[in-house]
Amino acid sequence: MWDNSPFPMPDGAKITGRQGDQYKVSVSIPFDVDGFFGRQCPECSMLFRVHGDDYEALPDDLRLWCVYCGHHTVHSDFLTDQQRERAMETARALGAQIVQQGFTRMLRKTRSSSRRGHVSVSFRSRPRYPRPLPEIDEERLARTRTCAGCEIRYGVFGEHRYCPSCGQLPAATIAFDALQAETARLDALASLPDEIRATLREQGVFTRSWVDTIENVVGVVEALGSSVFHEYVTDAADRLRGKGSVFQRLDDMADLFVSAGFPGVRGSLESSVWQRLLRTWAARHVFTHNDGVVDEKYLRRVPTSRSSVGQRLVISDADCREAVDDATALCRVLVDIRPQ
Repeated sequence: MWDNSPFPMPDGAKITGRQGDQYKVSVSIPFDVDGFFGRQCPECSMLFRVHGDDYEALPDDLRLWCVYCGHHTVHSDFLTDQQRERAMETARALGAQIVQQGFTRMLRKTRSSSRRGHVSVSFRSRPRYPRPLPEIDEERLARTRTCAGCEIRYGVFGEHRYCPSCGQLPAATIAFDALQAETARLDALASLPDEIRATLREQGVFTRSWVDTIENVVGVVEALGSSVFHEYVTDAADRLRGKGSVFQRLDDMADLFVSAGFPGVRGSLESSVWQRLLRTWAARHVFTHNDGVVDEKYLRRVPTSRSSVGQRLVISDADCREAVDDATALCRVLVDIRPQ
């Protein structure tokens, strides 16, 4: 049966029960000024934050998801390093008092038995005042997110794929997050001081970043297209057999959707947008497979290009921003289309 213990504890820690020599202790985890507190994945060690009110409303047997790597286990395993140190300080405070109490009792017995012998022991027990628990000072959020499924509020510090409560995020959420990240990267590069910009530009950092954006844009659409197709086409595996990376080839992907009963993807976009997308996909191909050097295949795909075979394709910040905008429009179409 549980009963309370007289040991004084620091603010934020409380002994809630005792059974024999076992003590049950609760340790508070303070929220930040926005009402969030930290979680740390025991697998990848990365931090994220969850709103305290939403978290407390979840069931006690909750199994939490790491928002980054998808590790899925009991929520108590997601203590941050600072929270763990706070809990350990509580354990040290209680342990020291238990030891002191035991030592006091032992010496009292020794003093009583020594009165008939030749040993005299003197001991004065003083009250122990535990040190304050360490504060939690973890990184604040730049932005709050709300899961469309379970509506839990949380925050991340990097690219993520999971809700901490309900798991895998919808493909559309992942796609639009990724496209927004590309815009944020372009903005960050554009806002650098002139001296730093000049150094990075000379080293090719801007060009490499722009190439990455073009390649990433294609990858985002490829992943979303595949997800939508598999979700709504029951015989997707049969239809895709022998077609290779069909979602990486823009025209082939559009034809595939039409053959499965979807409305035409091309017709859902302005002709100029579709033509720019074809140019972006062609650019991605030469950068990925030919170090950006224009070949005959590129010129067939982009007949309006002024480049010649053997020249290296040149792209710019403006090209990347246009590619992100066009891909965003295409992703909106893919999210909304349904088989007819």
